[in-house]
Amino acid sequence: MSHAPTETPLTDEELLQVVITREEIRDVEFDWFATDTRGHVAQFLAAGDDTVPEAALQSEGLLERTHVWIDLRPETEDPNAPAGGFDEHLTPAQRRGAFVYDRLPGQTGLYRLVAAPRAPFTLSDMPANLQAYLNTLRLNVSFGAPHLLIGPDGSAREVTPDKQNQPAT
Repeated sequence: MSHAPTETPLTDEELLQVVITREEIRDVEFDWFATDTRGHVAQFLAAGDDTVPEAALQSEGLLERTHVWIDLRPETEDPNAPAGGFDEHLTPAQRRGAFVYDRLPGQTGLYRLVAAPRAPFTLSDMPANLQAYLNTLRLNVSFGAPHLLIGPDGSAREVTPDKQNQPAT
């Protein structure tokens, strides 16, 4: 009886070198992280939009380590999803101190605030390797804004939903 060859799992070092492609994230849920001008951290739920900042695609390993670091933090507050309802299930990162943004359906690069922590953690609370990674994902905005337009080059600005077609600066 023959067995199909099994893939050898990647080492931690190899995983850090894996670049994510836009094709891989198109039309699937893809979460990425960034920091703002105050050093706060946000989780972005791209919902199939592949126009996320290029820097978010540079290391599958560091992206995963960021997820794990936030997921292992203790919950320090109750959910704070202003819209309630469906958004309540998107609050785990917020309950641990990160802002949460979700892409508006059918709107390329346009995200809405889903949940805002009352006491956000900052980049300086994170391990050095994750600080270095997220420093490449610093957006020139302040998290807590109701809507953000984010470009694949990492440009970002606050917008109202009716002004989303103007380029981010």
